[in-house]
Order: sequence, then structure tokens, then C-alpha cells
Amino acid sequence: MGVPGIDFPGLGVGLVILRDHKILLYKRMRPPEAGYWSIVGGKVDHMEPAEEAARREAEEETGLDIGGVRLLGPTELISDADNQHWISLLYIASEFKGEPKLTEPDKLSDFGWFSRAELPQPLSAFAAAAIARLGEDDFA
Repeated sequence: MGVPGIDFPGLGVGLVILRDHKILLYKRMRPPEAGYWSIVGGKVDHMEPAEEAARREAEEETGLDIGGVRLLGPTELISDADNQHWISLLYIASEFKGEPKLTEPDKLSDFGWFSRAELPQPLSAFAAAAIARLGEDDFA
């Protein structure tokens, strides 16, 4: 059958979470882009609507209770270094409750809220694509 992202293009989702004009980023520990700072997200399960996958992945990775989300747009990652190919739908959370935690320490090593001027490096392709779509009103 094969492995999504490795044997055939995988379908993923990413969720931008903003608070006080800052974006929530987590540091990845696994390919693709291990060691990079990224928005939360993951793969879409078979028969799972992408919007629900974005909410589910974000809740699993942050411990937050995610309310409404809206679509930001698609992006694609082809990583020769990791031999991975992902097409992802990026969403933005319009509401959430709680404080973020490090709930999956086997996948993510650190997290924080960052303004546009203080973004950590290196940024993942998905985070960079999402940030490029954010206006100054949302993310200063």
C-alpha cells in the first residue's frame, strides 16, 4: 500500500494559531524538516474532512480546545533531503481555549508565541507559506 509522503504524495493539514498578534510555533523532531519551527498539523486520515483533521491534529499537539477554523489555502512541500512530498491545506484558528502544552514530546521539542519580527529559525516550508498569507492586522 505504501507510506503517504514517501511512496506517494501525502495529504496534510496545518493550523495557524494566533494570539495577541503572535503565532504559535512548535519545533519538529521528525522528518520532514526535523529541527525546524512549524505550525501544528499532520496527515489527513481516510474519510476525514480536512478541516476536522486540522482541528484534531492541533488539539492533539497543543492540548488546546480549537473552535472555528477557516481555510488559508494550499501549499506543497517537496523535500529532496527527506525524500518526502506533501500537499497540505493550511487553516487558521479563529477561536480556541486553554494554554498550549508540549503534549507530544516524541514529535515536538519546544514551542512558543512569536511575532513577525522575532520568528525563530529555521522555519518550516509550511510555516513560511502560512505566514506569507497572514496580513499585518492578524500577525504583527
